[in-house]
Amino acid sequence: MKNHVWRPLFVVLGVAALILAARMFYVPKDFGVHDQGYMYGFHRLGNEQDWKDQKPEYRFEPEYCSGCHPDKAEELSTSPHAIIPCEDCHGPAKGHPEDPPKLPIDRSREQCMRCHAYLPYAQSGRSNIRGIDPAEHNPGTECVICHDPHHSNAVETPHPQPPLP
Repeated sequence: MKNHVWRPLFVVLGVAALILAARMFYVPKDFGVHDQGYMYGFHRLGNEQDWKDQKPEYRFEPEYCSGCHPDKAEELSTSPHAIIPCEDCHGPAKGHPEDPPKLPIDRSREQCMRCHAYLPYAQSGRSNIRGIDPAEHNPGTECVICHDPHHSNAVETPHPQPPLP
């Protein structure tokens, strides 16, 4: 073969060798799941205890909130928002009720638009959520001025939506 074929081949082999050599220095020895017959896993054995000690940010337990807030849980149980975990709107309950003693409540319009801004994706199921056009529906006004998310007046059928472009 001519030199114009050998030179690029040697360059590629050299780069591959450099990557493998660098990998030996940068990948920790305990990375992977060696006892299961393959080399890589999703974590290092050396930091398993760190993950066990990590306090969860989200509780995802309805009983956690309803234990102290039975009145709000009862109000919400008859609302279409009943299927949404409290932390989706109120933020993570990490350390609550000790620190912070009260979770911040995001009453911003952007918070409601996360789910209620109309998206024309019928296959995603978003068309089943009552959506609005934020530019048309009371622009600049916070949703909670007219709507109480715990006593939602939303209906189960989708809101009339603009036609798809």
